[in-house]
Amino acid sequence: MSGLVLKLGPRERVLVNGAVIENGDRRARLSIVTPDARILRLRDAIHPTEATTPVRRACYAAQLVLSGDAAPEDMHHQLLHRIEELSQVLRDPDSRALLAQAGSALFEAEHYRCLKALRALLPREDRLLAHRKSA
Repeated sequence: MSGLVLKLGPRERVLVNGAVIENGDRRARLSIVTPDARILRLRDAIHPTEATTPVRRACYAAQLVLSGDAAPEDMHHQLLHRIEELSQVLRDPDSRALLAQAGSALFEAEHYRCLKALRALLPREDRLLAHRKSA
Protein backbone atom coordinates (compact mmCIF):
# COMPACT_ATOMS: atom_id res chain seq x y z
CA MET A 1 0.00 0.00 0.00
CA SER A 2 2.96 2.24 -0.60
CA GLY A 3 2.14 5.74 -1.74
CA LEU A 4 -1.37 6.00 -0.30
CA VAL A 5 -2.32 9.54 0.69
CA LEU A 6 -5.23 10.02 3.11
CA LYS A 7 -6.89 13.39 3.31
CA LEU A 8 -8.77 13.58 6.60
CA GLY A 9 -11.38 16.07 7.63
CA PRO A 10 -11.63 17.42 11.18
CA ARG A 11 -12.43 14.68 13.73
CA GLU A 12 -12.46 12.02 10.98
CA ARG A 13 -11.54 8.52 12.08
CA VAL A 14 -9.49 5.92 10.26
CA LEU A 15 -8.59 2.34 11.13
CA VAL A 16 -4.87 1.64 10.67
CA ASN A 17 -3.70 -1.92 11.29
CA GLY A 18 -6.48 -2.44 13.82
CA ALA A 19 -6.05 0.86 15.69
CA VAL A 20 -8.67 3.61 15.42
CA ILE A 21 -7.00 6.98 14.86
CA GLU A 22 -8.95 10.23 15.08
CA ASN A 23 -7.82 13.39 13.35
CA GLY A 24 -7.68 16.65 15.28
CA ASP A 25 -9.70 19.82 14.69
CA ARG A 26 -8.07 20.66 11.34
CA ARG A 27 -7.87 18.96 7.98
CA ALA A 28 -4.85 16.69 7.67
CA ARG A 29 -3.02 14.83 4.97
CA LEU A 30 -1.23 11.60 5.81
CA SER A 31 1.13 9.69 3.55
CA ILE A 32 1.13 5.96 4.22
CA VAL A 33 4.55 4.58 3.25
CA THR A 34 4.39 1.17 4.89
CA PRO A 35 3.58 -1.49 2.32
CA ASP A 36 0.65 -3.78 3.15
CA ALA A 37 -0.72 -1.46 5.85
CA ARG A 38 -4.40 -2.09 6.48
CA ILE A 39 -6.28 1.19 6.18
CA LEU A 40 -10.03 1.78 6.37
CA ARG A 41 -11.79 5.13 6.59
CA LEU A 42 -14.53 4.62 9.12
CA ARG A 43 -16.84 6.94 7.20
CA ASP A 44 -16.58 4.47 4.30
CA ALA A 45 -17.22 1.42 6.46
CA ILE A 46 -20.28 -0.66 5.69
CA HIS A 47 -22.08 -2.25 8.63
CA PRO A 48 -22.74 -5.99 8.13
CA THR A 49 -26.49 -5.38 8.14
CA GLU A 50 -26.07 -2.89 5.26
CA ALA A 51 -24.33 -5.42 2.99
CA THR A 52 -27.61 -6.34 1.31
CA THR A 53 -26.88 -5.69 -2.38
CA PRO A 54 -24.27 -7.21 -4.72
CA VAL A 55 -21.98 -4.16 -4.77
CA ARG A 56 -22.30 -3.59 -1.02
CA ARG A 57 -21.44 -7.26 -0.36
CA ALA A 58 -18.32 -6.92 -2.53
CA CYS A 59 -17.35 -3.72 -0.69
CA TYR A 60 -17.91 -5.43 2.65
CA ALA A 61 -15.66 -8.34 1.63
CA ALA A 62 -12.84 -5.92 0.74
CA GLN A 63 -13.49 -4.04 3.98
CA LEU A 64 -13.01 -7.22 6.02
CA VAL A 65 -9.48 -7.51 4.65
CA LEU A 66 -8.71 -3.85 5.38
CA SER A 67 -10.05 -4.06 8.93
CA GLY A 68 -7.99 -7.19 9.61
CA ASP A 69 -11.10 -9.30 10.20
CA ALA A 70 -10.25 -11.60 7.27
CA ALA A 71 -7.02 -12.75 5.72
CA PRO A 72 -6.42 -11.50 2.16
CA GLU A 73 -5.85 -15.04 0.89
CA ASP A 74 -9.17 -16.15 2.40
CA MET A 75 -11.11 -13.36 0.69
CA HIS A 76 -9.34 -13.35 -2.68
CA HIS A 77 -11.56 -15.98 -4.31
CA GLN A 78 -14.77 -14.53 -2.85
CA LEU A 79 -13.92 -11.01 -4.03
CA LEU A 80 -12.90 -12.24 -7.47
CA HIS A 81 -16.19 -14.15 -7.76
CA ARG A 82 -18.21 -11.08 -6.74
CA ILE A 83 -16.37 -8.87 -9.24
CA GLU A 84 -17.01 -11.40 -12.00
CA GLU A 85 -20.71 -11.56 -11.10
CA LEU A 86 -20.97 -7.77 -11.20
CA SER A 87 -19.26 -7.64 -14.58
CA GLN A 88 -22.02 -9.84 -16.00
CA VAL A 89 -24.68 -7.34 -14.89
CA LEU A 90 -22.99 -3.93 -15.08
CA ARG A 91 -22.08 -3.71 -18.75
CA ASP A 92 -21.73 0.03 -19.37
CA PRO A 93 -18.17 1.26 -20.12
CA ASP A 94 -17.78 3.22 -16.87
CA SER A 95 -18.82 0.28 -14.71
CA ARG A 96 -16.61 -2.07 -16.72
CA ALA A 97 -13.64 0.24 -16.17
CA LEU A 98 -14.27 0.38 -12.41
CA LEU A 99 -14.63 -3.41 -12.23
CA ALA A 100 -11.37 -3.78 -14.18
CA GLN A 101 -9.68 -1.45 -11.68
CA ALA A 102 -11.08 -3.45 -8.77
CA GLY A 103 -9.92 -6.73 -10.31
CA SER A 104 -6.47 -5.36 -11.06
CA ALA A 105 -6.13 -4.00 -7.53
CA LEU A 106 -7.24 -7.34 -6.11
CA PHE A 107 -4.57 -9.21 -8.08
CA GLU A 108 -1.98 -6.70 -6.88
CA ALA A 109 -3.21 -7.22 -3.28
CA GLU A 110 -4.13 -3.52 -3.03
CA HIS A 111 -7.39 -3.95 -1.18
CA TYR A 112 -7.88 -0.25 -0.45
CA ARG A 113 -7.75 0.53 -4.16
CA CYS A 114 -10.11 -2.40 -4.81
CA LEU A 115 -12.59 -1.05 -2.27
CA LYS A 116 -12.33 2.46 -3.72
CA ALA A 117 -13.21 1.19 -7.22
CA LEU A 118 -16.09 -0.91 -5.90
CA ARG A 119 -17.48 1.98 -3.84
CA ALA A 120 -17.62 4.09 -7.00
CA LEU A 121 -20.22 1.58 -8.27
CA LEU A 122 -22.61 2.21 -5.36
CA PRO A 123 -24.43 5.19 -6.95
CA ARG A 124 -24.98 3.18 -10.15
CA GLU A 125 -26.33 0.25 -8.20
CA ASP A 126 -28.61 2.54 -6.18
CA ARG A 127 -30.02 4.05 -9.39
CA LEU A 128 -30.57 0.62 -10.96
CA LEU A 129 -32.33 -0.72 -7.89
CA ALA A 130 -34.47 2.42 -7.54
CA HIS A 131 -35.49 2.16 -11.20
CA ARG A 132 -36.33 -1.50 -10.77
CA LYS A 133 -38.52 -0.80 -7.72
CA SER A 134 -40.39 2.00 -9.52
CA ALA A 135 -41.05 -0.11 -12.63
